[in-house]
Amino acid sequence: MSMILKTKSSAQTIKLGKAIGRLLGPGQVVALIGDLGAGKTTLTKGLGSGLGVEDPSTVMSPSFVLIREYEGRLPVYHFDLYRLDNLDQVEGLGYEEYFYGQGLTIIEWADKIKDLLPEEYLSIELSTADEEKGINTRNIKIIPHGRQYRDIVTELQRSVSPLVSVKRNEQGD
Repeated sequence: MSMILKTKSSAQTIKLGKAIGRLLGPGQVVALIGDLGAGKTTLTKGLGSGLGVEDPSTVMSPSFVLIREYEGRLPVYHFDLYRLDNLDQVEGLGYEEYFYGQGLTIIEWADKIKDLLPEEYLSIELSTADEEKGINTRNIKIIPHGRQYRDIVTELQRSVSPLVSVKRNEQGD
């Protein structure tokens, strides 16, 4: 079961992230996938807000340092793997401690480390809507991997429909 959404502004993308963040808990992993400019960091600002990060405006892409940590209702670990050259760089960070710890891990460019992702995680694929370029319209596909994440998507379907366009996909995911 996946969920396909469309947001029509950065504010809506942040609002969606906030709704998702409220549903997440310790030890969970969110894998963000999308091209440059697809809205991964914007969604992460919303996730941070939903996770209780005091000042979500401080959430920014950690491209030059690979990871930033934020305090919310639980620790938030924000990876940005855009500049990643090889998996050794992530292994050198001790990624397992983040992925399997008591905080929540958000990974931008997660497709670069798909072999290192835990068995269960929430995948969010973002893309710009070709027909509406320049209007900040994003297509967002949320794919749960594992029961706890299916439960999150089910709850999200109940809570976000007033926020954004929602299409439910029951096939194969």
